[in-house]
Amino acid sequence: MTTQSSNSHLSTPVTVVGLGPMGMALAETLLGKGHPLTVWNRTPGKADGLVAKGAHRAATLAEAVSASPVTVMCLKDYDAMYRIFDPVADTLAHRTLVNLNSGTPKEAHAAVSWAEAHDLAYLDGAIMVPPPLVGHPESVFLYSGSREVFDKHRAALASLGDPRFLGADPGLAVLHNTALLEMMYATMNGWLHATALVGSANVSAVDFAEIALGWFMPAVVNPTTLLAQAPDLDRAHYPGDLGTLDMNLNALEHIARTSQEQGVHSDQPRQMKELAEQARAAGHGDQNYLSVFEVFKKATQGR
Repeated sequence: MTTQSSNSHLSTPVTVVGLGPMGMALAETLLGKGHPLTVWNRTPGKADGLVAKGAHRAATLAEAVSASPVTVMCLKDYDAMYRIFDPVADTLAHRTLVNLNSGTPKEAHAAVSWAEAHDLAYLDGAIMVPPPLVGHPESVFLYSGSREVFDKHRAALASLGDPRFLGADPGLAVLHNTALLEMMYATMNGWLHATALVGSANVSAVDFAEIALGWFMPAVVNPTTLLAQAPDLDRAHYPGDLGTLDMNLNALEHIARTSQEQGVHSDQPRQMKELAEQARAAGHGDQNYLSVFEVFKKATQGR
């Protein structure tokens, strides 16, 4: 009886709409974990491999959504969702849609209103891993909006990875997704620019990676340090006893000048320097570099 209860979610039918690389990974994972699977894609042939493994290919979108208690959408964006679902939305009342595309918080709020107008249960979400990691227990999927919808389908969603519910605000999942992707791109751009900078002196990326990624990042810029500093951000507490913003500006100026001297693209270091200068102009010169956070906050609040 315990085994049957613990595995009951594996018999939950699920529909997947959208079979791009990520949608395909979602569908294959659900099918591989025992969920009766229905799929629909504008190009039906994309489902051939899934059908060969036991999935049902719906002839229409309405048939696909009606086949399961929950439909997982993996489309390009919210506009694609409306374009595909609007023509049949009025026939799908009382069904549940879980949206795993990307966009903005404003678009997520609008999607909730759209779903409510068509009497659809709706949950917004975001996938935080590449397709090969879908299905791993530690792979994080973010959800926000209706707690009731999340709790009702949590067991099935857990087949895809670690489901994290962020709160009732439906925009929280895409907001976190955007923030984390920004962090990823900023980190990647820092690594790429730094590699280009030393590359201007014929240092290979492989040689630089050993000191930059093998030592510098783990020792100097590491998650433990940032976690310890997070409470200071919430309190706007930026003690400068171990180094002031003015001191950091000196380093930022050198980075910008060196980039120019070495003939390396200099927009990124120049922008970092300008941000620090804005923080100093706001009176944070004797505080530490984290005070640049105040510049980011004010820019956001001023929109």
